[in-house]
Amino acid sequence: MDYSQFLFMTEEVTLIMVIVLLFLVDLLMGPDAKKSGGYPMLNTSLPVVLMLAHTIINLVIPHPDMELFGGMYHSTPMHVIVKAVLNIGTLIVFLMAHEWLKRKDMLIKQGEFYFLTLCTLLGMYFMISAGHFLMFFIGLETASVPMACLVALDKYRKHSAEAGAKYILTALFSSGLLLYGVSLIYGTTGTLYFADLPARIDGSALQVMAFVFFFAGMGFKISLVPFHLWTADVYEGAASTVTAYLSVVSKGAAAFALMVICYKVFAPLVSQWQEILFWVIIASITLANLFALRQENLQRLMAFSSISQAGYIMLGLISGTPQGMTTMVYYILVYLFANLGVFTVINIIAERANKVTLTDYNGLYTTNPKLSFLMTLALFSLAGIPPFAGFFSKFFIFAAAFHSGFHLLVFIALVNTVISLYYYLRVVKSMYINKSDAPIASFNSDGYTRISLLVCTAGIIVLSIVSAIYDKIGNYAFGM
Repeated sequence: MDYSQFLFMTEEVTLIMVIVLLFLVDLLMGPDAKKSGGYPMLNTSLPVVLMLAHTIINLVIPHPDMELFGGMYHSTPMHVIVKAVLNIGTLIVFLMAHEWLKRKDMLIKQGEFYFLTLCTLLGMYFMISAGHFLMFFIGLETASVPMACLVALDKYRKHSAEAGAKYILTALFSSGLLLYGVSLIYGTTGTLYFADLPARIDGSALQVMAFVFFFAGMGFKISLVPFHLWTADVYEGAASTVTAYLSVVSKGAAAFALMVICYKVFAPLVSQWQEILFWVIIASITLANLFALRQENLQRLMAFSSISQAGYIMLGLISGTPQGMTTMVYYILVYLFANLGVFTVINIIAERANKVTLTDYNGLYTTNPKLSFLMTLALFSLAGIPPFAGFFSKFFIFAAAFHSGFHLLVFIALVNTVISLYYYLRVVKSMYINKSDAPIASFNSDGYTRISLLVCTAGIIVLSIVSAIYDKIGNYAFGM
């Protein structure tokens, strides 16, 4: 094996360099400096600058189609775009984490937070670029295990340890199901290379069962019904920053990886996996929206919102076309800015006022009008209200599924959009209409939180008016 091939994995190599540098900085810091917060190098600025440089470098460097290590690693311009989307989400999470990491009990854990987060991101890179199921599984576990540590990182939080235990147990169970499906694939085909599998898949009952187990494992990662039961408890128990990362970056990476494997590996079983997806999408969108109506805790509400949004994302997959791939990546990008915008507001209010329920937001507009406005903008985008970016992402993903013949599915999704609009507007009603004798006090957000809100707002606005972004993604999708 020619080890120089590692140098062609530019995204992974530069990310590892960022991880190593941040690890060394944290290692060389004295414990007194960490506890006092007097070591500015690790205080948000350095991780953000390094991640920004990493993202720009890999967008500028040309990335032709290539296969490395005999086809175990595969890279295309579309892979680069998806990794850049994940990078942007991670950058926003780093910015919004500043207020949380300033707490005295969290200062000592800044290095661990950045290290664990970037390790999960590295695992997602491997998942996305995998051309072999062994490579894919290694990436999946590299992304999952540190994520459990992140969920339980805030040990003084009431339900953090419980959420971490639930996440790791669910992740282990789902990985076992997925690995069993992969073993059945290997047993019936004799290979795990994505490029070789389509010619050896003949649609036997054992191979269909293999896909069912594989899809069940991925369903846990994406939070699709009926594999969603861990989601609300973990989202509520984890810190808002970790929940935001889990709901957007982790979900987006898993959804894209599933799409690539369905298109490339299970193409001969397209009618079978479309049938499975049809019912899973209906269940995910409908049940999640109905349960979201009953939630008073905002993080639990956003948990069920993310399950519903995962169902919408799967509409791009079920179409089975390059148009579906384009709409899925575009939807994830829009969802990233809108969802992280909501979680940034939730995080800053939770840290400053320790308020997380819907009634706590009563009268928020009277004391914090700017936060209320930005929260409303993000919620309208999630709901798909024109002219915000969420409307166009939903329109495109509905159109992709409709053109593939799933008319009834699109109709059900449209009806559920009305239901989701109701619980998003409940939050808006609390902020603008409901009165409170003791509303959340007025406060000024820190600079990093303002930047994260600015980036999210700019993303929602730009994606709603610059059609060239969708066209560019489409060019890469049709080239895969």
